[in-house]
This record gives sequence, structure tokens and C-alpha cells, in this order.
Amino acid sequence: MEHNHSNHLKIKSIGIDTYRENIIYMRHDCHVCLSEGFTALTRVIVKYDGRDIIATLNVIHNTQLLNHSEAALSMEAMRRLNLKEGDLIEVLHLPPVESLRSVRAKLYGQTLPSEAYQQIINDITLGKYSNIELASFIAACSDGRLNNEEIISLTKAMVHSGQKLSWPGIVVDKHCIGGLPGNRTTPIVVSIVAAAGLTIPKTSSRAITSPAGTADTVETFTNVNLDLETIQKVIEKEGGCMAWGGAVNLSPADDILISIERSLDLDSPAQLIASVLSKKAAAGSTHVVIDIPVGESAKVRTMEEAVHLKDLMMNVATAIGMNLDVIFTDGQQPVGRGIGPALEAKDVIAVLKGEHDAPIDLRDRSLKLAGRLLEITGKAKAAGGYQMAFNILEKGEAWKKFQAICQAQGRFTEPVIGEYKYDVRCDHSGVVARIDNRRLARLAKLCGAPQSPGAGILFLSPLYKKVNPGDILYTLYSQSRGELDYAREYLNANKNTILEIV
Repeated sequence: MEHNHSNHLKIKSIGIDTYRENIIYMRHDCHVCLSEGFTALTRVIVKYDGRDIIATLNVIHNTQLLNHSEAALSMEAMRRLNLKEGDLIEVLHLPPVESLRSVRAKLYGQTLPSEAYQQIINDITLGKYSNIELASFIAACSDGRLNNEEIISLTKAMVHSGQKLSWPGIVVDKHCIGGLPGNRTTPIVVSIVAAAGLTIPKTSSRAITSPAGTADTVETFTNVNLDLETIQKVIEKEGGCMAWGGAVNLSPADDILISIERSLDLDSPAQLIASVLSKKAAAGSTHVVIDIPVGESAKVRTMEEAVHLKDLMMNVATAIGMNLDVIFTDGQQPVGRGIGPALEAKDVIAVLKGEHDAPIDLRDRSLKLAGRLLEITGKAKAAGGYQMAFNILEKGEAWKKFQAICQAQGRFTEPVIGEYKYDVRCDHSGVVARIDNRRLARLAKLCGAPQSPGAGILFLSPLYKKVNPGDILYTLYSQSRGELDYAREYLNANKNTILEIV
């Protein structure tokens, strides 16, 4: 179809950050709005120099901001189209997104064929879904609405939505389902298994609902926004890397969905499985170990749920040709002492350096995971993986490998914690009987984590510890006084439910 010059507008840069969403700003009386019938929240195609994106229209009624021949785009949209002020864009109607019919069908409980999931994921990757439509798809997949075959279809669709890495021989990876504050085993495991001679191109996500994702923590001591070429060079040199998966277009639909899941504070089993295994498959992993912490305030609350999740994961792994092993671990309390990017990073470094006061629980869990990877790949004999991993850590080989990987990724920097702090003290004698991981994680987020890398909690009160009046239970850290005060307001209302002392 031919489009005349009336569909063109000149770009004005106004510097509005909308995170991942493409937004276009046009005057309500703009000739394009009037001729095309565009109204607020209309989805439109924006074209420039052979490229195009899909954007959501925000209508401007302030006539001082734009003139009739101008439009503005969010910073993300400007970046994707490589636009600068004064460039001429074309704005067109978006044809109906046919895959939304499948989303509506799923919302009403229908079972979808694999082709439907492929089309949905393709359209999401191309940016055809608004945030509201993405939220609808996430809701449609939640609460057990997908059967086993649908989860397999969703996972395969997400694998094929972006780049796929390929490496010679055995390639390993690990993942923790999450729900526990701290628990930053990945950098330790990567360092141990890479030192043992295995290939582990570890790509990780940023936080979804937690105070820190692995990529957030690793970023406090080295670069994680690595392109594919850099990852390949790091792997060739050191055998392991610790990169943010979103930077290399591995299962890109997953990163789009994660941004909405974070807002919804929702991480359903089906989406979780598709997210985790699609990233591992796209990264070229052949052997993967999954850690499922089980506890009443962890993400997986009962052993029954854990076994069900394991069975689903094993079925999907088999369908996509992956060798998978699943470990159940204690999910009753935080792992390590740090909660938040920099605080967790300090725990990681303490374990790798073999410091006398390094958190034993974090070290032990990391050794179990690394040991299992060594066993399933044949590097260690059955039941001998833990000891092999322990020896590598004890001899300083993992610490040496960790430093080498960081330098290969561009730098090694000591993590810095927030300058504002508040000690939470015990007001009566007793024993720590229960820890609410979810409220503790929320408190760390209110301190500013993960957006403020130095924010979070230093947790000093594991289960069954005897405490006395005046003892420090945990310390809040923030990078601003306002965030610390905000966190303390939440603390005042929830102190006795975050930590139960009897």
C-alpha cells in the first residue's frame, strides 16, 4: 500500500525513559492523528530508514511541547530506530495481531497447539504486544493453566525466538529456582567447574521479584553486558563466563516477559520452566543442574510442589534434548549473610578467598551444586563430586579462575555497600524460630535493592540462633537517607513477622 507524505513527522527529542516500552508522543490535533483517527494508546508502526518498531501512542494536549509537524519518541524507541532530532519518521496503522486470538482462547481455558505458542512468542519478540497484552498472556499461563505439552511448546518457541549459541563437547550450567534472599551460588559454581576444565557459558537474569538477580550481583564486580563475540572470547580463554543473558538476545521473549512479571510480582511454574530451560538451551547447555529450595516462604513451599515442578522440568528437558538433574535444598532461610547485589557479592568473594568468616551455608550449597555438575559430566566419580569441588576451592584454584574470568570480562572491582545503615536489634532473649523470606526480601527492596547496588540487608540471625537483648539481628543498608527511612517504616510494621523469636 502506498502512503503519502501526510504520514510523516519530524522527530523532537524530549528524553523520556519508559524502560523497555516503545512510546510515541503526538499532538491531539496533529495532521496524522486527525487523518488516521489515532487516539491515546493506539498501537502504531513507526518507520525510519528501512527499520520499524511498534509503539504505543500517548496523546499530547500541551501545544507548547510539540508543533503540528513533530512527534517525540521514548528513549528506548529512539535507540532502537537510531534516531536523532530532526529525522523524519513515518507513522502507520498496525494490522491486527492475530496471535492475540490465541491469548484470549487461553484465558478462557482452551488448550493451544504448538504453532500458537510459536506465533505468540514471535509477535512478542517483534514488539507487537503492549504491556497490557503481555500481562494478559502471563496471566493466561499462570496457576497451572498450561499442560505438559503446552509447556514444551512454549519452551521450544522461546528457544527459537533469538540467537542460539553452540560449543564443542559438553557444556554445563546451573540454576536456582529462587525465593531465598542471598543464595548467590552461581559465581562460586562457575569458578569451580571452569577450574576443573568444564565449559560453562553462564548467562543469568536480572532480578524479577527478588532484591538481586545473579546478573545484578555479578555486575558489582565485573561487566555483564557482554556481546556474543566477547562471551566467545572469554569462554575460549577461561572456560567460563558470567554474563547477562538479555545482552546477547538469548530467548529475547523471556526478557520482555520478565519485565512484566517483575511489575506483577508473578512467576508462574509454566513461565518459570520455559524461562529457565529456554535460556539454558539457547546458551548451548547439554548438562544442567537445577536447585529447588523448599520452604514455607520460599518460591516453592512444599515438597509436593517441588516434586511436581521437578517432574515437569524433567519432561521438558527430555523433549528438548537436555541432560537435567534436580536437587532439593533447604528453603527455610536466607543463604549467606548478604541480601542485595553488593552485599551478596561480598559473600561470594569471601567464600572464594577462603576467608575464615565466610558464610558456611553458601559455601556448602555451592559445593553441592558444583559437585553434582562434576558427577553428571563424568569429571568426578559418583558421590565424589563434592570432594573434588572442595579441593578446587580449598587450593585457591576457584579464586584464581574467578579473578581471571572477571578480568577477561573487562574488570574486577571490589563491591561497595551503601553508606547509610541501621542496625535492627533484638529486644528480648530467645531463639530464632522462623524467618519470613518474602518479607525480608521486600525489606531489602525497600532499602533500594537491586536498583541501588549497595542497598540491602546484612543478615546475622539464622534459624535456631540464641539471641539476647541488644544483639544485632540484621543491618539495613541504603544509598540514600530517604530509602532507608522508607524501609524503616515497613520494618516498624513487620519486625515481629520478619523474624520470630521464641
